[in-house]
Amino acid sequence: MKKLILATSAVLALTAVPSVSFADLAFNVGVVSDYRYRGISQTRVKPAVQGGADYSAGGLYLGVWASTIKWIKDIPGGDAGIEVDLYGGYKGELVKGVGYDVGVLTYIYPSNKLSPSANTTELYGAVTFGPATLKYSHAVTNTFANADSKNSYYLDLSAGFDVGGGLMLTPHIGYQKIKGPASDPASYTDYSVTVSKDFSGLVVSAAVVGTDADKSFYSPGANANSTKFLGKTGVVLGVKYNF
Repeated sequence: MKKLILATSAVLALTAVPSVSFADLAFNVGVVSDYRYRGISQTRVKPAVQGGADYSAGGLYLGVWASTIKWIKDIPGGDAGIEVDLYGGYKGELVKGVGYDVGVLTYIYPSNKLSPSANTTELYGAVTFGPATLKYSHAVTNTFANADSKNSYYLDLSAGFDVGGGLMLTPHIGYQKIKGPASDPASYTDYSVTVSKDFSGLVVSAAVVGTDADKSFYSPGANANSTKFLGKTGVVLGVKYNF
């Protein structure tokens, strides 16, 4: 399986992606029943441990986030059991009620040993109006070990609604385009609906996540002795503590 593409994807924004706080320094740690990234499982549909730290000063923010993974070891010659994301950007307001967020995000897989490398850098920009956020992410390197895949992109639309009692409802839809020879089997649409609640920093969530991805391309394969479809529709449970 070739990973398809966090950063601020609203699908798992409460469990599987960095959380940016406007405090000077903030931390988060959590566990999910399956690390789904843009709809594709990074852990063979098994649990992951995750955590990160964020620094902010006004609209400027910097952060680091990490998760356990399995997908790189599913590729012959691959060897990495962790993903480390480094990111930074700036948030502001275009006009009253319309916000923006621009930045850069680098995904690092220590000792991944793949060629092309799994390490990937994206530039991103997002606009928020009311509860809705439209975001575009553009790869300036090869994309997650897919050959000749520079300039791949991800476009997603999400929203957050307080439905009462502190319960948040977050629908999401996104499209991942992979450039290069793997374009046809690798490109796909993902979707999700997440319900979450914050108990004084302890965030509990449940998400229904799915894709229309190619089943043969997005399976662990012979290296993992598995034909499990990593983009199948499923429920992802998560608990995260922000402090």
